[in-house]
Amino acid sequence: MQELVQIECTEARKEGKYASRYLTKRNKKTVTERIEKKKYNPALKRHTIHKEIK
Repeated sequence: MQELVQIECTEARKEGKYASRYLTKRNKKTVTERIEKKKYNPALKRHTIHKEIK
């Protein structure tokens, strides 16, 4: 039961810059909470925490 979810940068919105988004998969049965991953944000030119959005 894989589902596609979008993750968005959390730090860019605070700084007023473009918030990068990525698509990733998660297993609905084993992962019930929202996911967080460290991904690259080209606007900030560094790796930041990205959280799942609706």
